[in-house]
Amino acid sequence: MSDGQDLIDEILFEAEEKMDKAISVAREDFATIRTGRATPAMFNKLSVDYYGAATPLNQLASFQVPEARMIIVTPYDKSSMTAIEKSIRDSDLGVNPTNDGHIIRVVLPALTEERRREYIKMARAKAEDARISIRNIRRAAKERLETLAKDGDAGKDDVHRAEANLEELTHTHVGHVDEILKVKEAELIEV
Repeated sequence: MSDGQDLIDEILFEAEEKMDKAISVAREDFATIRTGRATPAMFNKLSVDYYGAATPLNQLASFQVPEARMIIVTPYDKSSMTAIEKSIRDSDLGVNPTNDGHIIRVVLPALTEERRREYIKMARAKAEDARISIRNIRRAAKERLETLAKDGDAGKDDVHRAEANLEELTHTHVGHVDEILKVKEAELIEV
């Protein structure tokens, strides 16, 4: 029976790894939603057309935050200045960058109440995407466990215990998503 237990452990381990990855993706998604404060993470999902290749902005420039609502982008290659500026302007950040030939200044306008509500709605949608992803991982793992029981590769009691562990894993990871969302909503509400 230890082979069956090994298979069960492997299924649970894979499910947990995938759920952890879903949490990481949610954190990255939340980092790109703008709050009233400037952070380099706002630019994580932006890419720039650099010599014909879409290159992540954070590989082409350094970022400094001299004050709460301003970020300074310093391109490593000055010839990419215009492309970086265009990428920031065309993004959904709602900012108008200025370029003095050496650096790009991005001043974040104060968030209006309407914009805050839009961002909260966006954060809730991203949280729901993460929850759905976690539930899909649970469903796939549960199907694999049921197949083990049906094929006689593992005992029904072992599979039942594993399903209980899977539920607990799912509940914990959904709780993490809810916690991340709560923090992001608090940041968005903060003036």
